[in-house]
Amino acid sequence: MKKIITLLLVFGFLVSCSKEDTADNENATNTKLANQKNTGSSSNDLLSDTTFKSMVIELVYVEGFEPTQSSINNFVSFLETRTFKPHGITVEKRAIASPGNAPYTNQEIITIEDANRTKYNTSSQIAVWAFFADGESANNTDSGMVLGTAYRNTSFVIYEETIQDLSNSPFEPNRTILETTVISHEFGHILGLTNLGANMVDNHEDTEHAKHCNVESCLMHWSVESGAGLDNLIGANSAPELDAQCIADLQANGGK
Repeated sequence: MKKIITLLLVFGFLVSCSKEDTADNENATNTKLANQKNTGSSSNDLLSDTTFKSMVIELVYVEGFEPTQSSINNFVSFLETRTFKPHGITVEKRAIASPGNAPYTNQEIITIEDANRTKYNTSSQIAVWAFFADGESANNTDSGMVLGTAYRNTSFVIYEETIQDLSNSPFEPNRTILETTVISHEFGHILGLTNLGANMVDNHEDTEHAKHCNVESCLMHWSVESGAGLDNLIGANSAPELDAQCIADLQANGGK
């Protein structure tokens, strides 16, 4: 009888642990799902302080492809200018080894994030993943290069190898200016621009380049992320800024 009782107690303990493990796994999955939605869908959460009082940027780069500190500082300044985060914006930066499979498809970029991301939303802090890749995009064509892509509600990739190839030489843009431009542009999409989660106060979406501003000098013009506007950055002392219409859209959606 004692042996039977012992076995039952052990079995009951194992069932209990199994239920707890399942619950933990489900909670972890649910936490990650909040950061795996469509681009622009978290624009209000990022812009306002209604739910999230702070923001953490998990900035991960492949060894040898770190963005300049000035670019990171400019990115934080861009966020502070346009978002309400009274408890602050922090950047946690680290390097990883090369995944070794460039050029990268969008799915490969997602796989890298899923394998390496550690920061997810908490009750009061929203988390962002920024990856700086050691190769080019598989979506490059003979007529254009992809410099960056915003692909989830809190995730974007910068093709740092391509940016390094296109900067810091005679008749090329300054690297910090180019990095700042592309980083801010991609995060503009994450903030819901243009017509990607932040409703437009006035219609200014480019009819030939969806989800981009039709003002050529605006940060959200389509040429910024394709490399077609590189000539405009040669000799520039700063990155392009958002035009008045894009700023109005962010302000109407909870931002500054």
